[in-house]
Amino acid sequence: MGKINAFNQISLDGYFTDARNDMSWAHKDPNDVEWNEYVGGNSSGDGGLLFGRITYELMAGFWPTPQAAAMMPEVAAGMNRMKKYVFSRTLTEVAWQNSTLLKDDLATEVRKLKSGPSDLAILGSGSLIAQLTDLRLIDQYQFVMNPIVLGSGRTTFQGVKERLSLRHTSTRTFKNGNVVISYELPK
Repeated sequence: MGKINAFNQISLDGYFTDARNDMSWAHKDPNDVEWNEYVGGNSSGDGGLLFGRITYELMAGFWPTPQAAAMMPEVAAGMNRMKKYVFSRTLTEVAWQNSTLLKDDLATEVRKLKSGPSDLAILGSGSLIAQLTDLRLIDQYQFVMNPIVLGSGRTTFQGVKERLSLRHTSTRTFKNGNVVISYELPK
């Protein structure tokens, strides 16, 4: 049975986008070897990705491009290779390779995906994370705490209706100031 991992970059004050829905503050120096090895390792798996419409459109607009392949070849190859599941009420098709559009009931579709053998990751997609958190369908949460204060923006859990207690599983600190903090849903 597969697990679902939510992975998001957040600011010190808890936002994953700024007040203009911009996430460019989370981009790192392309010459940061330590960080790039970590990111490259994350994209080398054979799991799949879950996206909401907005994040899917952002990712699909970058990762299949020659620019992405030149900047981060391992990550681009992994992102393009992985299976992608897109939840949207408004899209009528998805063109990025290995993408599947899902329009039926979110809870039903995610339970079907979890019953398969592969793990799935949610990158960004704040509204998707909030909905699946309320349904208790996310098994792990990983946050990259960035050394920046945004002052305002949108939180990963904006819209969550019930309190959620998580169990800390690991912490890793990087020379660039990022701290990756991992939690899991208690069994």
